[in-house]
Amino acid sequence: HIPDDPAYYEKFYFTPGDLGFTPIDTSVGRLGVLVCWDQWYPEAARLMALAGADLLIYPTAIGWESSDSAPEKARQRDAWITAQRAHAIANGLPVVSVNRTGFEPDPSGATGGIRFWGGSFVAGPQGELLAQAPADEAAVLTVEVDLARTETVRRMWPFFRDRRIDAFGDLTKRAVAPTRTVCPANRNLSS
Repeated sequence: HIPDDPAYYEKFYFTPGDLGFTPIDTSVGRLGVLVCWDQWYPEAARLMALAGADLLIYPTAIGWESSDSAPEKARQRDAWITAQRAHAIANGLPVVSVNRTGFEPDPSGATGGIRFWGGSFVAGPQGELLAQAPADEAAVLTVEVDLARTETVRRMWPFFRDRRIDAFGDLTKRAVAPTRTVCPANRNLSS
């Protein structure tokens, strides 16, 4: 996934990869490395998890555009953290989100530049924060992650087992025609 919006004109520099979402086998486990903009797509995290990733890693460069208001900055940062923690929960995997810090001016002058908010963190397989770096300051975190907990969490919360893959065909479409279902009174609609 490559962004193309104000201050993030990355399609000018990068093209999407074509190797799919495949974990990298290493001496410490199978690493599901998803880069930056991939963090906003739950399908990418799910594909890595289904392919056997032991943990998800998101190297990222995200921050605020200079004209963002304080409330908007808070909403954006909260959404970023929430999305990553949700990937951990939905897939029962630890997530490592690494973000840069500092300021980068916009050489085109179209924006006032970007202040990268830092705040790298590690979440456990239930979304719990295991460690978090400070904002606006470079830091190195050392975190022990219990990869064996993944199986325990997946047994407690069997999201993989209970997925309705028979109903997911529309996920591969750009858009789905809206439908309307009228529910008769007193009818149980549970899946």
